[in-house]
Amino acid sequence: MHRLRAPLIWVALGLALGVPVLLAAQSPLLAWRQPVYIVAGFAGVLGLGLILLQPLLAGGNLPGLPLRRGRYVHRVIGSLLVASVVVHVAGLWLTSPPDVIDALLFRSPTPFSPFGVLAMWAIFGAALLAALRRRLRLPYRVWRNAHTTLAMVIVLGTVLHALLIEGTMEPLSKLALCALVVVATAVVIADLRGWFRGTRGR
Repeated sequence: MHRLRAPLIWVALGLALGVPVLLAAQSPLLAWRQPVYIVAGFAGVLGLGLILLQPLLAGGNLPGLPLRRGRYVHRVIGSLLVASVVVHVAGLWLTSPPDVIDALLFRSPTPFSPFGVLAMWAIFGAALLAALRRRLRLPYRVWRNAHTTLAMVIVLGTVLHALLIEGTMEPLSKLALCALVVVATAVVIADLRGWFRGTRGR
C-alpha cells in the first residue's frame, strides 16, 4: 500500500485539476461565447487549479517533490498563476472594457467582481514580494507572514469569486475544487506555523 501512495496522490490531484476543466469544456454556454472570452474564462479555471498546487508545493506535500524542490516549483507555478490572471483580465478587457473598468474601480453590480479584483491584487503582491525578497532584506518571519497573509487573501478571494459566478464551470466539480483549495491551504499554513514555532523554541 505504501508503494501505491505516491501514484494515488498524483492521480487524485490530476482528477481534482482535470475533471473541472473537462466538464467546463463541455458547457453549452461556450457555444455563445467569443473565442477571446473562452480563453479568458479557461485562464481563470487554470488559475484556480494552480492555486491548489501552491500550498502543497510550499509545504513539500507532493511525492517526489521534497521541500526545497517543491518550493522551486512553487515559484514557477506562481509565475504561471500571474500569467493566467493577466490573460484572464486581458481577455475580459478585449470583450468588454467597461465591465473590467467597473470591476477594477469596485463599482460593478456583479457580486463576484470585488472578490476577483482583491485576489488579483493579492496575487500580484505575493509575486512582487517573492521577487523582491532578498532586496527588501526583511526578516524571514516578517516576509513569511506577509506572503502567507496574501496567500490567504488569494484563496478566499478566488474561491468566493469562482463560487459566485454562474458560468461554464460545472457546479459540483467547482465546489469540490474550491473546497480542496481551502482545505489544502489551511492545513499547510497550520503545519508551517507549527514547524516554525517549533524551530524557534529549540
